[in-house]
Amino acid sequence: MSYAIIRNEKYVMNQLNIVFRHNERKNTSYSNKDINKNSSKLNYSIKKCNTPYSKIFNQLRNDYNLKGKIKNISNVACEYIITASPEFFDVLSDSEIKRFFETSYKFVCGFKNLGEQYIISAKVHMDESTPHMHLVYLPVVHTVDKKTGTNIDKLCCSDFWKGKNSYKVLQDNFYKYLTKSGFDLERGNSDDNKHIKIEDLKRLTNYELQKYEKETIKLEQEIDTQNIDILKQDYKRVIKKFNTLAKQYTKIKVINDTNVKNYEISKEKNKLLENENKNLKKIIISLKDYINKSLNCVSLLFDFPIDKLKNIVNTFFKSSNQNLEK
Repeated sequence: MSYAIIRNEKYVMNQLNIVFRHNERKNTSYSNKDINKNSSKLNYSIKKCNTPYSKIFNQLRNDYNLKGKIKNISNVACEYIITASPEFFDVLSDSEIKRFFETSYKFVCGFKNLGEQYIISAKVHMDESTPHMHLVYLPVVHTVDKKTGTNIDKLCCSDFWKGKNSYKVLQDNFYKYLTKSGFDLERGNSDDNKHIKIEDLKRLTNYELQKYEKETIKLEQEIDTQNIDILKQDYKRVIKKFNTLAKQYTKIKVINDTNVKNYEISKEKNKLLENENKNLKKIIISLKDYINKSLNCVSLLFDFPIDKLKNIVNTFFKSSNQNLEK
């Protein structure tokens, strides 16, 4: 049996354009070796976006007069990663795979009454081992202004995902929507669908891999018997184990994809910091040169020894710093 999968990620403003380049395949190289560049032409959009996400964010915020305070640490956008067990896609035609993602897109539009207008992009990746969709949206809640009593749209990630069972509610509704639309999928154990933080998921990865290997070893053990009843019982066991392994593999795959993506985000942020550091070094060198030339100019202009002039300036700065500390 195949499992329906939907996961949610949250992003601050300075991550949006990094996510944009990954989702829309704007990078020249990727650390994720699972990406087949030759197949990237098979990727397609349910909602197209060729503009950096940060620009679209600002545009939507202005167009719809979105309320809510935005800080540097605020989560301003979210992303659903939507897929299913690999074997689910193996038996589907291209048109049915597209219908799966189009149906998932419609679900997101209606979930929590979000509205299609607040979806920035919905990109389907067919260039990796398992088809999946990256759907980026603004976590907008429709509420009432306490002061004026008027209806407003408010950008607030914490309110959108308010409640301990928010992630379970998402999984339940997603599963029901897809099965009603004719897709043969299973919900899975609700205990496995808690909204675990990414850093916790990273620590789980090795455990899941070891568990997967142990289960595989059990499956490889053959029974040497001609007894039909024993063989039937073992067949049921194998099918049950297979479904368990399929579910575990899917969970590992999603965790791994998330980790790879977060690595790419960190790598891009590091590049930005390196460039910023280089620019700052150039500015410092330029300022030092400017100061030295200024002191030389003053020394020549007033026929005053350069060493004494530097001592006067240094004494002045030390005195100023001491006054500031007081």
